Order: sequence, then structure tokens, then C-alpha cells
Amino acid sequence: MVSYLPSPTSLEVRHGHEVLRIEAWGTDSARVRAALYRLPSSSVGALDVEAPPTVNGSVVVETTSRGARLVNGELTVTVTFDEAEPYPEPQLTFTRTSTGAELLAESREHFWQPGARVFLGNGSGAYEIHQQFAAYPGEKLFGMGQRTHGRLNIKGLSLDLVQRNAEVNIPFVLSDRGYGLLWNMPAVGRVEFAENVTRWQVNQAREIDYWITAAPTPAAILGRYADATGHTPELPEWASGFWQSKLRYRTQDELLTVAREHTRLGLPLSVIVADFFHWSAMGDYRFDETEWPDVPAMVAELASLGVHLMVSIWPTISPLSENFADYRDRGLLVGTDQGVEFLQSIQDKGMATPMPVGFYDPSNPETREYVWGLVSQNYLDAGIRVFWLDASEPELNPAHPANMHLYAGPGAEVANIYPRDNARLFAEGMAAAGQQPTVLLCRSAWAGSQKYGAAVWSGDIPATWGSLDEQVRAGLNIAISGIPWWTTDIGGFHGGNASDPAYQELVTRWFQYGVFCPLFRLHGDREPRTPTGYAMTGGPNEVWSFGDETFALLREVLELRERLRPYIHDQMRLAAATGLPPMRPLFVDYPDDPGAWMIDDQFLFGPDILVCPVTAPGITERSVYLPGTPGSGRWIDAYTGASLAPGQSITAEAPLSHIPIYLREEAQVSLAT
Repeated sequence: MVSYLPSPTSLEVRHGHEVLRIEAWGTDSARVRAALYRLPSSSVGALDVEAPPTVNGSVVVETTSRGARLVNGELTVTVTFDEAEPYPEPQLTFTRTSTGAELLAESREHFWQPGARVFLGNGSGAYEIHQQFAAYPGEKLFGMGQRTHGRLNIKGLSLDLVQRNAEVNIPFVLSDRGYGLLWNMPAVGRVEFAENVTRWQVNQAREIDYWITAAPTPAAILGRYADATGHTPELPEWASGFWQSKLRYRTQDELLTVAREHTRLGLPLSVIVADFFHWSAMGDYRFDETEWPDVPAMVAELASLGVHLMVSIWPTISPLSENFADYRDRGLLVGTDQGVEFLQSIQDKGMATPMPVGFYDPSNPETREYVWGLVSQNYLDAGIRVFWLDASEPELNPAHPANMHLYAGPGAEVANIYPRDNARLFAEGMAAAGQQPTVLLCRSAWAGSQKYGAAVWSGDIPATWGSLDEQVRAGLNIAISGIPWWTTDIGGFHGGNASDPAYQELVTRWFQYGVFCPLFRLHGDREPRTPTGYAMTGGPNEVWSFGDETFALLREVLELRERLRPYIHDQMRLAAATGLPPMRPLFVDYPDDPGAWMIDDQFLFGPDILVCPVTAPGITERSVYLPGTPGSGRWIDAYTGASLAPGQSITAEAPLSHIPIYLREEAQVSLAT
């Protein structure tokens, strides 16, 4: 026996102990929740308490003797209950309303039992949960955050639902079948996009919660997703320029010397970074006065040069911090299921050897208020308004997120929201201080991070050609996952000898790729490298460090970025308004071109610029696909001016001086000086 409880915008289905609720949740979209006995009264997921509006009159809820359905614009959710099955249960199918085409359907784990939704209890009121869907031959899937697997199409992969350095878990997937799905559960688990099934699984949770949209195009799917999880702010004007960083400038004089040299050489510079260990101790959130004696004067001089100072802020709390007792006694640290509240180790200031450190808990409103108070007093009051939220997965040692216990809940159930709530801390603090939204450079993110101004970079990646190649796909998948602000460590993070000609070639190609990333940033731990600790600094990593010939090429790239900045801000305003990321796969603009869905080593930078990176050494030409259909306009070679028809593959010249770039025939942007 199954019962249906319809309302004007939702449908509740009850069978046995299970409660299943389907709600219209924005245009062409629905939210599905399921639990045993009752749905939880609150959620720490990415969806707001109230649903985005739908088109008036678009929601229809119907029940019949054979089942029920909810129609919301282009999405129809049908509930069937097959009494002929040995153990019947309500089963969902999602179709496109206008055509009746099946987009996605639940699939039983076994014809007998279990079914498509599985709750395996552990006696605590939480469950190991499975949600299974059908798989479709030839389906292409994109998104799921930023990964190091080097793939754009993630069909066939098994992916962990956990945050790690360089592995950013944002559980949103876009299908070429015409739907987007957000797994709105921050619990630790895994998803398998297998050939026989798609199965989401978490180790511990209290409900199933996901959101699905059937918007008519990939761009519209991304727009509906932004409506549901939050739109990014507009990128501040200063943020589109060049960001300079190395592993660590140890003193105020070192950092100012680099900024002054940029000015002397006439090189553009928008941001320079005071990285980790500039502090007195982790958790103090202030500069070490022995190395940085006059921070307000430093900030003022940089401002006179047109440069913003960004400071690195780790969520780690040293037991030697002057504030440690406050963190501990007021319950502001991430707790543990077992053992003391230390979850990482590092050799910080004042330590003779690496020692255990804790993490503050940004899911706790009191923690957010306390930490922001220190940041405001010691950084904001000195004129610093750009923050680098490093190690914000958080990076655990050992890597057992289930040992965490947060204000929001057990780590096994909520660990993945840590980076989102960490960005929230700073966004809320800036807003409370009457400041404009800033850029928060984050090493991790979850669904909804974008609304707090989170800009993700791809983590501590190696300085290799293979890594550069991986970045192309990583950047496109995180763009599909709702993060329009993204960057890499140009040149890679781990290693690289600035005087080595082979590495100079890699840096040149990485710059030529990086200039077309949403943020444009040089960073890395160059040779000679030293063990991790407060004394480390890293080798030279300024644009003039790589030899005269390379410097001449990099200067051209920096000047190109300056010319692109008005175009970039046009795209960033569009991203804020519509959810369309400036850096995106070809199929987003050309969904009717089958060839565009196959290309994973090129991308569009806004609608007008087709970027074709070079990601291997010694390359002087490469294959290029020009997307589009006969009516979509021609492409113009940015260097020769040649006009080329869409829908074809060509061989393009790729000398060391530049990578192949093509402009849409109607483009209002030029790369020329």
C-alpha cells in the first residue's frame, strides 16, 4: 500500500517506514528527499530554506490509481508503484515534459531487494545510504568539482565524495542527456558512474537529498544551478590583473622589493602575496612584527603602486597561539570522536619540531564571529582586504574526516561543507564591516561556495607537463560545477628550476594557458626546496627569474592580460547574473554540434575566444577543432586573420611565442596591441 499526499508545489509519498518528498525547486527543477519515519527538520546542504521561484502556473501535481507525477516546466517526475514486484517500492523517473524523453530513472540494486533507495541503519539514527539510477549507453557526464584524473567526461569513473588537496568535491553533474543533478549531501562517500548503473553512496547520513533540473540547454542548466545554490558576486576590478606569489616572501622588505621591481620594469601587477608563516603563530591571525615591522606602511606603499596585498590564512590553531585557550575553552575548535582536538601536525613558529595543531570550526557561528574579530583587527584595519584561505579542506593527518565532529554535525555526515563555511566566515565578516565583496582564494569548495566569493585554485600540483595537461580538464569541470572564479599555480607548485631551459618552456606554455584562466596567478615552491616549516622560502619565482628570452615572452603575456581585462569583466558580470562561467567547455555554447561534446583539450573564454593550449614539450603545431554548425558563424585566426568555417578540425601552428587562439567572427575583442 502506498499513499500520495499532494500539495500545489510538492508531492509526498509514503510507503512502509519511508517518506519520499518531491518539491518544485526553481524553474524546470525539483528537489527529492527521502528518509525513514520522517524527514529531518533542517539541512546543512547547499539549498536555501525556501525554493527559488518557478514560472507561474508551471507546477502541476497529479495522482492516479497507478501512481503520481509532478510537472514543473520542462521537468516531469513520475512516481510508479509496481505491485507485481516481489518487494514493490515507489520508483521515480525523470522526463522532459515537452518531448517525453527519459532523462534519468531510478534503478533497483536487485530485482528482489534492495530497491533504488537503501538505508542501512547503525543504531544511531543515521544510515549508510545508497541511491541508484539507471545508466545509459554513450551518456557523457561532466562536473563533480575539480579532480586530478585528467578526464573531462567522467562517465565510467568512481569518485570519492571527500575533500583533499587538489581534489575538490562539488557533487554536481551535468549530462548530455539534458539534465543536471546536485547530490545535496555533504557526507563522506562515493559515486560510481559505471556502465551498468550510477550509484551514490554515503557512509553515514539521515536522509537522501538531491536536486535535478531539466533546463533546455547546458547554459540554462548552469543558470538553474546558480539560482538554486547561489550566484557569485561580480569580480572586483582589481582582481582580473596579474597576481604574483612564491612559496614565501619572508619579510616586508623582500615583498616590497618584488613589487617595486615590477613598477621599475613597467610590468602589470594587481596582487602580491604574504604567504604562510608570516604570522606570529597559527591562530593569532596577525603579522610577526620581527619580520613585518610596519604593515600599514607596507599596504600604503603597495596601494600607491596599484597593488593589493593578499594574506594567507590557515584554519589551523597552534597550541602555542596566544588565543589557544579561547579556542579550546569556548568550544571553537573542530572536535574529534576519539582523542584530543588535534587533527594535523606542522612545525610552526616557536616549535623545535613538528607538533599537533587543531582546526577552528567555521560551521559554528561563534567561531566565525571570533575569528573574524581577529582578522578584522589585525588585517582589515591595516588596509588588507584580500584573503587566501589555504589548507581549507581541511587537510587532516591522518586523513580520516569521520573522526571530526563539527558544530554542524558528525564529520562523517557534514565534513564536506568545511571549505564552504570557511569562505562564509570571511564573506559575512566583510559584509558586517561594510566592505565590498572580495576574492577569497580557496584550496577547496563545496556547492554554494561561489556565493561567498570563493575563487578556487587547483592545489599543490606538480610542476610537470602532465599536470599542466590535467589542469585544462580540471578547470572546465569545476566551472561546470558552479565555480566561475578559478586559477592554477602557473608553473605548478612542487618543484621547477627557474634556470633550467626545459622548465622555462613549461612555464611559458603555462603562462599562455593561464592568461585565459578567470584569475591569472603565478605561484610555486621552486628549487632549491627545503623541508616544510616556518623557515622555508622556496627558489626564485618572479617573471624575470626564468632567463631573458623567457622573460620577453612572459612580458607579452602580461600585457595581453591587461588588454583582455575589459572583456573579462564583461564575462564576469554575466557569470554573476546568469551562472555562466567565463571558462567553459565547447558544448556549453555549441550544444547542437556533436563534435563540441568530444573536445577536452580546448575551451571557450567567454563566447568570443577559443583557446587551444599546448601541454607537451617541443610542440610547434597541434590539432584544433573549430566548433559550431553552418549557421553559427566563422572563426578568425587571432594571429593571421584567416577566416575559417566551423565544424572542422585543422592543424594549427603553435610556435613557442603563442598558442593557437581563434576569435568568433562577430567578436568585439582583439588580442592585438
